[in-house]
Amino acid sequence: MSKPVKLSNASDYEAFLDKYDTFLIDCDGVIWLENIVIPNLREVLSLLRKKGKNLLFVSNNSEKSRKGFKKKFEKLNIEIYDGEIFGSAYASAYYLKNIVKFPSDKKVYVVGNVGITEELESEGIRFAGAAEDVKFDSTDWTFANIKQDPEVGAVLCGFDININYLKYAKAYTYLHSNPECLFLLTNDDPTFPAGGSIFPAGGTIAAPLITALGRNPDVVLGKPNKPMLDCIVQKLSLNPERTCMIGDRLSTDILFGINGNLGTLLVLTGVAEEKDILAENARIIPDYYISSLGDIAILNT
Repeated sequence: MSKPVKLSNASDYEAFLDKYDTFLIDCDGVIWLENIVIPNLREVLSLLRKKGKNLLFVSNNSEKSRKGFKKKFEKLNIEIYDGEIFGSAYASAYYLKNIVKFPSDKKVYVVGNVGITEELESEGIRFAGAAEDVKFDSTDWTFANIKQDPEVGAVLCGFDININYLKYAKAYTYLHSNPECLFLLTNDDPTFPAGGSIFPAGGTIAAPLITALGRNPDVVLGKPNKPMLDCIVQKLSLNPERTCMIGDRLSTDILFGINGNLGTLLVLTGVAEEKDILAENARIIPDYYISSLGDIAILNT
C-alpha cells in the first residue's frame, strides 16, 4: 500500500490546490477546536476563494442546523456563505425529501435536538418527538401513556442531550410495530472530543434502540457512509476526480473520501497522528497529509 504524500512547502501546496476544484472540509479539528480557530485558517479559506475553489463544510454534528453552523462561523469571524454548509442533520432531511421521496402525509419521529428539527422544517417534512418529549416525569407515568401516531413513517435518531426513556420507548414502538417504518441515523460516531475529554456521541444514543430491536438502521447518513455523499453529489453535481475531502479523522473523514473516490487530505490538528498513517499495519491512508491546513497560508504572503 502506498504511503501518503506530506505537504510541507509552497510548491507542494500549489500543486495540491491545482489538482482540485472543490474541497469538502470537516469543521472540528480542521477549522476549529471547540471555540478556538486553527491558526491562519481564515487566511487559507480566503486564498481558496480567491483561487475560485468551491468550499463545502461537511460535519457529522447533528446538533446544529445550517443556520446554527453559520452562527458559529460568524461568531468566530470566519467567512461563510449560504450553501457552504452540509451537516448530518441537513443530509438527513435532504435524503428524506429528495432521495426517499418521503410522503407528505407522513411524519418523522425525532430522537435529537433542534438542529434536526430545523432542517426537517426547511425541507417541509413534518415531525414529532424531539422537544415535545423532553419533559418526562417518571413518577406519574405508565406505558399506557405511549400513544402511537399513525402518521409516523420514520424514526430519525441523532445526538440528543435530552435523551430519556420516553423517547426510546416511543421510537422503539414505532419501529417494532411497523416493519415499514424507516430507521435512520444522522451519524454513528461513537464518541466526540470536548473540554479536553471524550464523550458519547450520536452513535451511542442510537445503540439502545439497535439492541432492543435486534435491527440495524436502514440508513446512516454521516461520514464515512455513502448516503451523505450521494446527497452532496446530487445537490452540487460534483466531479469526484476534482474533489478533495479534508479532515482530521481517518475513520470518518478520510474513509468518507476513499469510499466516494475523492482525493483525501489528513490534517494533524485534530484526532489522527502521523504515526497512525505511517505504521506498517495502517489500514486507512490518505492521499496527502499536512501538519495544519493553516500552513497553506504561506501562499498568501
